[in-house]
This record gives sequence, structure tokens and C-alpha cells, in this order.
Amino acid sequence: MQAMAISGKARLAGVIGWPVGHSKSPALHSYWIAKHGLDAAYVPLAVRPERLKDALTGLVALGFAGANLTIPHKQAALALLDDITPTAARIGAVNTLFIDANGRITGTNTDAFGFLANLKHAVTGFDGAGAAVVIGAGGAARAACVALIDAGCASISVINRTAARAEALAADLGGPVRVVPWAGRAAALGNAALLVNTTSLGMTGQPPLDLDLKALPAGAVVNDLVYSPLETPLLAAARRSGNPVVDGLGMLLYQAQAGFAGWFGVTPEVTADLRAHVMNADVLTS
Repeated sequence: MQAMAISGKARLAGVIGWPVGHSKSPALHSYWIAKHGLDAAYVPLAVRPERLKDALTGLVALGFAGANLTIPHKQAALALLDDITPTAARIGAVNTLFIDANGRITGTNTDAFGFLANLKHAVTGFDGAGAAVVIGAGGAARAACVALIDAGCASISVINRTAARAEALAADLGGPVRVVPWAGRAAALGNAALLVNTTSLGMTGQPPLDLDLKALPAGAVVNDLVYSPLETPLLAAARRSGNPVVDGLGMLLYQAQAGFAGWFGVTPEVTADLRAHVMNADVLTS
């Protein structure tokens, strides 16, 4: 899809990370910009952690409409913004920034929305209310738990190799969240309607998640937030067992909708063509 030339009045947004070359967000947002014929641009911005405050000030000075934040800036930004939304506060991380006409920067987190939207679009009738098992206790796990709590999930078992991180997550979010020891991870699957891997285990270059799925009910949905590869060893094993499987790419696509709408004034669609474009997009490695 051919991008339009931009003018001196173009709306600007981007993604801030260190490094940032791995991000597929420029391919994603540039696709939507071209699709809608917008006078706009979305650019990767490599910012060292110690320069984040300066970079945020620079966004205002340059007239940016906002930006995304990726590793390692999602938590650090919380203390640097003018406002944060309740969702970002609950998750403890910011991934999307909006800059108003007065230069005030508001941070939110769209990962919880993207997580649940991906599951609902991939699995007919999925509502998030059934018992869930969440592997991991980082920012992605917090977003998944917030989404499930808001969907009315009755039981969320959080399992992490470092128990203290899981206990901190459960203490912060409360409600139906409980901690299961790493050694009990296989047995915890017995009543699950949803299994989610939020760790990097199974990602290209990483070891697979060590998890026996024998106890997992046949109808339980298995979602891996990793999308490189699109089918992780966990999803391949679940597919062989007959479980419905959901890859992690959809979460990336759906979480991007709110940012794009706020920056550029158009609510974009997630389509099969978009998925193919983003998956096939070349990204830098540094």
C-alpha cells in the first residue's frame, strides 16, 4: 500500500523504545495511515532510558499528537506524565500517550483492551468469565488480569517462576487473583477455561514454556501473547490436544486502535490484510 506524501501540517506520532528497531508498530500504523489517506506519519524513536524525560518534552515541542511506549519505558513514564488514566494506574504501566493542545501529556494503557478484544474476535462466544490461569507476572500479565477482572472472571491463578512478583501482582489487583506456586502449574490447569502465557518463553531465541497440558480441559482456550513465532510450542501442543488456540498478534493490533483514533481522528479496523502486512513487515534488529 502506497503511503501519501506528508505536508508541514501532518499529524505526528511514534513509538519510543530502547532499542526500538524490533517494533512492528510503525508498520501497523503506517498501514492504517495509507489506508485512510491521512496527512500523517508514525515513526520509531530510539530513546535511551536516561533521556526519556527529555524525549517527552521534545514530543510537545515538535507538535506530536502522542506516542506509544515500549520496553523499557512503560513503567518509568508513570512519574513523568501530567496525567495517567485509572487503567494505566491499575496495570502500573503506560503504553499510549496523548498530547493535548496545551501540551499536557496523558498516559493510558490499551493492552487490557487489546488482550480481551483479540480473544473475543478469535473465539466465538468468549466472554472472559471462566476460570483463568495466567503464566507470568510482568506488565503483560497485569494487563491480562485487569481485563479478566473487568470481564467478571471468577478465578485467576497467577503462576510465575519468581513467586514474589506473582504475590505483588495479586496484592495490587486483589479480587479473584490468587497465586499458585510454579511447581503446581500443571495441576492448576484442571478447571481452567483459559490459559494465557504472558512470558517470553516460546519466543524465537527463547526456550519453550515447560508446561504439561494433560490436565487442561478440552474446551479451554489457550492464548500465547508471543507472536514471533506466530505458533509457539505451547500453541502447537494445545492444537494437538484439540484446544482452541489464539496467537498474540491480535493483541498488538487491537491495542493500537485507541491510540490511532486519538491521534489521527479515525477509528481503524483490524483485518486479515492488516495481519498479513504486519507479520510480513521487515523490522530492524537494533
